[in-house]
Amino acid sequence: MIKNIQKIVLAVVLLFTIAACSSSTDTSQFTPEEHFNYALQLYNDEDYELAVNEFQNIILQYPGSSVNDDSQFYLGMAYFQRNQFLLAAYEFSKLIRSYPASSFVQDSQLMLSESYYQLSPPYPLEQSYTTKAIEEFQAFIDFFPASAKVEEAESKIKELNERLAEKEYRSGLIYEKMEYEFAAMKYYTFVTETFHDTKYAPIALYNKIKIELKKGLNNEALADISIFLNRYSDDSNAKELQEIEAGLKSK
Repeated sequence: MIKNIQKIVLAVVLLFTIAACSSSTDTSQFTPEEHFNYALQLYNDEDYELAVNEFQNIILQYPGSSVNDDSQFYLGMAYFQRNQFLLAAYEFSKLIRSYPASSFVQDSQLMLSESYYQLSPPYPLEQSYTTKAIEEFQAFIDFFPASAKVEEAESKIKELNERLAEKEYRSGLIYEKMEYEFAAMKYYTFVTETFHDTKYAPIALYNKIKIELKKGLNNEALADISIFLNRYSDDSNAKELQEIEAGLKSK
């Protein structure tokens, strides 16, 4: 008898647990606005899985309603909060395309950038998401130059450019160690020309100059030394390059 009672209690507890983990609210009689407020409450309660379902339902059930762009934005935010950044990026991009007059466009552009920023991997890996994040942050700056978030976007572009520069610079180092020096110079040149305001640019240009000197490409070395001294006069290698320049010119 006691065992049967225990089984019944356990079954009741299990039923309540299942009910608590699922949406027991009948939304069929809600207005679009009521349905959105319900979904937003789920989002604010950090019940992101249910919130995703409800925001999707709103978008499907009430096409053209006044809360569609709101639901589209918070659908992206719910995915972002779940670390599903690629899905978040898709939803933010969809809002920008589908609701260009929405008040959420500015925030969506920023969150689109942030989604790709979160997807950006360490420098040794493939960097297409890094490039995409830079593009989207730049679009945010271009379209919303008065935003208080512009400085933060610029800072993240700089950080991401450093990552891209490091990848190219280290590729140059690998080729140089393998004694494929002309290939190394191509990478160093790319870093110098494309990422000239990163910390990897002066060392890349310095390494290129040293290879040019080794190969007897004195005219090319002189031209690059001039660029180096104009751009990076405070660099620790500047004094050495000044002396090399003087020696080459005296010949």
